[in-house]
Formats: sequence, structure tokens, C-alpha cells
Amino acid sequence: MAIQAVAIVGTKKSGKTTTTESLIRELTKKGYKVAAIKHVSEPEFTIDTPGKDTWRFAQSGAKTIVSAAANEVATIQKKPLNEVTIKELVRKCSDNDIVLIEGLKKRLARTQNIQKIVVVKSKDEANYALEAYKPILAFSGPYNAENINSGVPYVDAMKNPEELAKIIEEKLLKK
Repeated sequence: MAIQAVAIVGTKKSGKTTTTESLIRELTKKGYKVAAIKHVSEPEFTIDTPGKDTWRFAQSGAKTIVSAAANEVATIQKKPLNEVTIKELVRKCSDNDIVLIEGLKKRLARTQNIQKIVVVKSKDEANYALEAYKPILAFSGPYNAENINSGVPYVDAMKNPEELAKIIEEKLLKK
């Protein structure tokens, strides 16, 4: 079975990170191995630390640097995001049961093989999401999207994260 992925999308400050955190906790409690991909929108962001050895290797021209420590292995690829496919990002998480992708909403909007949980703050955002994102697994967030009668389930991840995890489990993880 191919690794399953779910995207958590929405506008800034809608609750995407909180939703992702709660799903990680709930799915982990159920025994699933969970990976998370986070889109960082700051153009100059680097996980590397200027002056450290890994940074120096990159400055010398290395395109891939692996940092191996007692409790953590990190791979740094010096490659623009627009040259990496979603499939490649998910493949990096292949030793997990499910990958949660926070962000990358423009690239994922109509990616049919990745379900979306859309975190919304208003009726306008929910209605926009119905047009912009396909397929939608569920709505979450401050606005109760049940009010728009879309047929898409709404679960408040702050109040009922186990129900949102159950939807993922039933739709994507049960064999």
C-alpha cells in the first residue's frame, strides 16, 4: 500500500498548526507512525546554522548534507522548493503510516490523490474552499462549516481531535 497523505490547508492564523499537532497526537496514540511536512513561507529560511560544519559543507558546494547525531538524523537538500514534487516530499516519509502536510495549499489545491482538511475562520472561507480544494476530507477551525450544508463533515480539532483522527483512520488507514 502506498503511503497515505493528508493536507491541512487554510489561511494564515486559521489553526492549521494546532490542527496538525492534535492529529499527530491522536494518530500516534492509536499506534500509527506519523510524519509531518511543514511549508515554511519565509524565502530566506534555512534549517542550517551559519558557521556550523553542515553550513560550511553547503557553502563549499554540497547539494545534500546529512547531519547524524545520537538521537536525530537530518537531511538538508540545497534545492529550490519549486523543483521538488509533492510526491518526492511524501516519499521522504516512506517509513511512516501517514504524512500530514501543513501548507503548500496552492500546489495541493486540486491534487486528487491527497485529501484535504480545510481549516476555516468564516463562511466565505468555507465556500471558497469548496471551489478551490479537491477532494476535501473534512472542515475544521473556528467556523462551524456545517452551516453551509456542503456534505463535507465538520469537526472542531480543538474540541474533538479524536473524531478528526477517526475520519482519517476510517477513510485512509483501515485496510
